[in-house]
Amino acid sequence: MLQYSIAVIPGDGIGPEVMDEGLKVLTAVEEAHGGIRFTREIMDWNCQYYLTNGRMMPENGLDILKDHDLILLGAIGAPEVPDHVSVWELILPIRRSFSQYVNLRPVKLLKGLESPLRYKSHADLDFVVVRENTEGEYSNMGGRMHQGTPYEMAVQNNVFTRYGTERILRYAYALAEKRPTKSVTAATKSNGINHSMPFWDEIVKEISLEHPDVRTNLYHIDALAAYFITRPETFEVVVASNLFGDILTDLGAAIVGGLGLAPSANINPERQYPSMFEPIHGSAPDIAGKGIANPIAQVWSLSMMMDHLDLPEISALIMNAIEQVVQEGKVLTPDLGGKATTRELGDEIVRHIYLGTR
Repeated sequence: MLQYSIAVIPGDGIGPEVMDEGLKVLTAVEEAHGGIRFTREIMDWNCQYYLTNGRMMPENGLDILKDHDLILLGAIGAPEVPDHVSVWELILPIRRSFSQYVNLRPVKLLKGLESPLRYKSHADLDFVVVRENTEGEYSNMGGRMHQGTPYEMAVQNNVFTRYGTERILRYAYALAEKRPTKSVTAATKSNGINHSMPFWDEIVKEISLEHPDVRTNLYHIDALAAYFITRPETFEVVVASNLFGDILTDLGAAIVGGLGLAPSANINPERQYPSMFEPIHGSAPDIAGKGIANPIAQVWSLSMMMDHLDLPEISALIMNAIEQVVQEGKVLTPDLGGKATTRELGDEIVRHIYLGTR
């Protein structure tokens, strides 16, 4: 019997709603597979916790999480708490303290859906973005001076280390080695950012020499964003710095149906610490409590979790269930043109999981 412990952080807004469906899928996997068990510990760490306690998680929060094998996150953010507080006091400390330096986000058009991109098919939209997750443009270095005066200024420093850059590129190239056409596309902006990006480019070229059978393309971020729209079929593995990867993956989600369909994995490849799995959508306070949020991104993140656990059959079971429900088109939430509730869509995915094991 395989056993794993999961720290569950439902979060804010629609987070608890989509998390409920994700946990139902976990239960279905346990019952359908028979040889695996997931213990769950629910953490009430969210913006309400912050308003009550003045912090996003307990002082020993990271120590609590460290004792688990995995972390499952719903969504964080509420109008009452500034985003730089909720993100910088919960999500980013988890990513950095647990060296979750790989942010993995698939850009895949599910069967049964049409892309907003005219003439682009499912075969054209199936690649993955590897985003550096712990340094780069989101480094906590800088500050503000002379606030409230005409001389007020803000400085935000980008930090690119050789160690951090090499390891994210090596991960991307190792991933590309397993893909059909073995190609890596790296995002840069060395024509405008004259220190960090030429440094990034140099290391891309160095790591590419270690993988002579992998084709490498190095594109400026503005051109690359355009290519996401005009020729997405040319991509297999895209690797980018923290900010560029963040922007590209939201664009990637848009071209395959929206943020409600976009999962992500924050991975510590060495497995020294727990990795974290989550949808990339926000807490969507405008629809919270209405029961219409799309739970597919949360459920899809569980498929990514199974891949991380080296359980490809269970990962495929979850993905097949998602795609069958979408292809049938009978039980879909409003963002996909249907009338189903969050719970009804989750129940339908669960039903297909059981069908997939008969």
